[in-house]
Amino acid sequence: MPNYCLLGKSALVTGGARRIGRQIALALAEAGSDVTITYQDSSREAKEVALTIQAIGRNSQALPCNVRSEQSVRAAVEASVGFHGKLDLLINNAATFESAPLDHLSIEQWDTVFETNARGPFLVARESLPHLRHARGRIVNIGSLGGVRAWAGHAHYCASKAALHMLTQSMAKAYAPEVTVNCIAPGWIEQETDNRETADRFAERTPLRRNGTAEEVAQSVLFFAAGPRFITGQILVVDGGLGL
Repeated sequence: MPNYCLLGKSALVTGGARRIGRQIALALAEAGSDVTITYQDSSREAKEVALTIQAIGRNSQALPCNVRSEQSVRAAVEASVGFHGKLDLLINNAATFESAPLDHLSIEQWDTVFETNARGPFLVARESLPHLRHARGRIVNIGSLGGVRAWAGHAHYCASKAALHMLTQSMAKAYAPEVTVNCIAPGWIEQETDNRETADRFAERTPLRRNGTAEEVAQSVLFFAAGPRFITGQILVVDGGLGL
């Protein structure tokens, strides 16, 4: 496993209380970064993540944040910078996922998914940008294989992640040369709540004959967070070949 070093860095991870976000936050801390995580409904889990990071020896806090709200995002970014004194890394991980037939999709369903998955990263990045420019920082967005391949039962989700992929590339041009912006697009990542039959079916369809892990997504984030600075505007698909 590569030995990424983030000593002295400060990171903000949205949606860092559970699943992939949790693993990303822990990986950043283990690489040396102080970490602020945000949560919406997972207060207990978020506080546990912050305590785990503190036990590693890094500064950490958990903040409530609704990424759909401009005011909430602004408050969270200000609190993160106030706590750490700076901001070097932004990981836009907070997202929502929903299955729904396209011909019965409501306006409310469409708007909720887009406001979280596309507008949310835009808002957090916009509020973070002055601090990231000062630090010559980096942004890593968490997209999805669904933003590259169409899934009939998840049209609003796929469209929102495709929008995030394009936003990543637009940000990379707009925020250069001070800030790099890249995106991870995971395929099927194993979760404790997975339906076993469905997970096994995806593993069988994947050339590597297994599903991914949250740790593998986190390691991919570390590559963009601590690897070469001459990489920006890239969408890295982490799917074991599922999308081929």
